[in-house]
Amino acid sequence: MTAPSFRLAYVPGVTPTKWVRIWNERLPRVALELIGVPAAEAAELVRAGAADAALLRLPFDRTGLHAISLYTETTVVVVPKDHLVTAAEEVTAADLTDDVVLRPLDDTLDWEQLPGHPFPVRPETTALAIEQVAAGNGLLVVPQSLARLHHRKDLTYRPITDAPESSVVLSWPEGEPTELMEQFIGIVRGRTVNSSRQTPTPPKAKQEKKAAPAARKPQRPQQRGSRRRS
Repeated sequence: MTAPSFRLAYVPGVTPTKWVRIWNERLPRVALELIGVPAAEAAELVRAGAADAALLRLPFDRTGLHAISLYTETTVVVVPKDHLVTAAEEVTAADLTDDVVLRPLDDTLDWEQLPGHPFPVRPETTALAIEQVAAGNGLLVVPQSLARLHHRKDLTYRPITDAPESSVVLSWPEGEPTELMEQFIGIVRGRTVNSSRQTPTPPKAKQEKKAAPAARKPQRPQQRGSRRRS
């Protein structure tokens, strides 16, 4: 008999470490298999049944999939350390007007209009775009986790206050979730080991209170009458 397991795909920059630790504490006999996957392939991996669930970023094709939001990432611009924007703690899209801004094909930020001037060719991946930034060919706007993932000593980043944000979600196939899927949903939602999704036990019927006895009216003290003289 095959030992039970749960296959979790995740895209670059997403770190499931905390949830894996809790899983191993609660379900030590069920292996949690991690599958690193490019952002463009994560949803299809779940639809094809090659993974039980995936941690990925919006937007993506949600056909046939459930999704719950987990957290929203800060958006940053990756620049050479000697770039002018490093003088500020944070920037706006308008601060990049005169710069070349790269947009890789695996970009997940939902831009209405990319700031700055477009690079002639879109790099295939964020990793290749980082190389272009290091070569001085432009800047790159990404979720902060990707800037940390591709950290280089000659590059740095600054938050962009008015850029689109990236939301990380947990996605799994539509339909009734499996018991293991329910377990993982509970973990990422922060349920404790003692919490339950079962129907709560109805409260006990309240006992009828006995009517309090009517208060006795205080007796009127008798007045002593004066005796008549005979």
